[in-house]
Amino acid sequence: QVQLVESGGGLVQAGGSLRLSCAASGRTASSYSMGWFRQAPGKEREFVAAISWSESITLYADSVKGRFTISRDKTKDTVYLQMNSLKPEDTAVYYCAVNSRRAYYYYYTLRGSYDYWGQGTQVAVSS
Repeated sequence: QVQLVESGGGLVQAGGSLRLSCAASGRTASSYSMGWFRQAPGKEREFVAAISWSESITLYADSVKGRFTISRDKTKDTVYLQMNSLKPEDTAVYYCAVNSRRAYYYYYTLRGSYDYWGQGTQVAVSS
């Protein structure tokens, strides 16, 4: 079992920045990747970013590429999502997740690859 706790969400003006954190505990050693997804009201949960457990691979959705950065602190078993140049369309509940099912990086962007999820943290960007 893996437990995930997100933090760092809040309200920010367009153009501002936030850093989300996701602290993992439990059996994380068998994981292949950690990812961030988001869900806006009335929309499907969508992929935002992922990082392989070895940190050699990072993937981003086109909508956030160049603005968001995913990173991982091995010593704290924590994954971060640095979000810069935020836009109103980034408003959503952000979830972190752990993938212990799919080793190949192709699957890191797929919601179904992730078997453990955090409770989510709200990000609101005002125009």
